Amino acid sequence: METNPHPYVALALQSVSHYLEHGVPLPCPKDLTQDLQEPKGVFVSIKNGPRLRGCIGNLTPAHDNLAVEIIHNAISAASRDPRFYPVSQEELSRLTFSVDVLTPLERIDDVSQLDCKKYGVELKAGEKQGVLLPDLEGVDTVAKQLKICRKKAGMTENEPCEMYRFEVKRYH
Repeated sequence: METNPHPYVALALQSVSHYLEHGVPLPCPKDLTQDLQEPKGVFVSIKNGPRLRGCIGNLTPAHDNLAVEIIHNAISAASRDPRFYPVSQEELSRLTFSVDVLTPLERIDDVSQLDCKKYGVELKAGEKQGVLLPDLEGVDTVAKQLKICRKKAGMTENEPCEMYRFEVKRYH
């Protein structure tokens, strides 16, 4: 693990460690910096080497501030991602965390307004929804990004849908 991770990443790791040890979320730290006081959408990703181990987030804020958003999404990524078994205390030292802070969603009309390295995408059709973060390993075209997003949403290849894009600031 990195010796000096970004404070957002340190908070995510501390949140998971506290949750594994005590079974309850880490209390929101006191004296938050201005950036941690603002409500923002955030995703927390956990990896074991190059392999994803958990990723959970919100496109729009679900909590009062970024700190609480990071705390809850880190715990969810470690314990509630349905694709993976929960993270254990024993493996925590082998895992790496990243925190993606999102810009507000922007509705778009055409795939030409996407760039898989710069923009994440949300697709919506009725109750179906798929989200994919930008700049992911192995996702090097917009077509591939949309295909994965449609699959996650349970949409057919040509099913009409609303498209939204967003940018992220990724912290390691």
